[in-house]
This record gives sequence, structure tokens and C-alpha cells, in this order.
Amino acid sequence: MKTEVSQSVIITVIIGMAVVNFGIRFLPIAVLSRFDLPKPVLRWLSFVPVSVMGALVASQVLRPDDTWVAPLGNPGFFAAILTALVFRFTRSFLGATVAGVVAFVALRAVL
Repeated sequence: MKTEVSQSVIITVIIGMAVVNFGIRFLPIAVLSRFDLPKPVLRWLSFVPVSVMGALVASQVLRPDDTWVAPLGNPGFFAAILTALVFRFTRSFLGATVAGVVAFVALRAVL
């Protein structure tokens, strides 16, 4: 049995999700910004963006298309290593990105 959902219900759900998402993300920041947090907490919080980005990149490199790919046959794995090395030595985000894209395209043709 297939039921149709009206346009107004879809828009209401999207707006509701946006409001809840905004509340969940903004309210803790707004409350915590009024306090002077201890240095260890600030240091710990500084690692959150790097950790999240690392987890996102690792999952996409090791499981493209939601399937595990052996590292030796995975062009994304070698391109990610090259990208990390280029960024490590140059500290250039643009340079590392270009190197990673070029390496991925070249390795995908070879592997």
C-alpha cells in the first residue's frame, strides 16, 4: 500500500528538522561561550575537529562504496598517504588537495 505525502508535510518536517538541528548545535555553544573553560578542556576540545575529519576520511578511503577494499589495490589509500605527506611537508592545503586528486586519478588508471 503506497501512501502519498503532501508537500506541506514535507516542508514542515524539513523545517522541524532544521530547528531541532540548530537547537542541538547552537544551544551548547551559546551556553558554554559564557563560561571560562579550564585549559585542559579547551585543549581537549581543540582535537575534536581533527578527530572527526580523520574518521570521515578514513572511512571513505578504506571503504569506498561501503565495501572494504584491500589497501594494496586501493588507489584512494595511496593517494591519501601522498596527500598527507604533501601537507606535512608543505603545510599547503591547496597543494595537498591537488596532489591528492592527481595521484588518485593516476593511480586509478594504473591499479
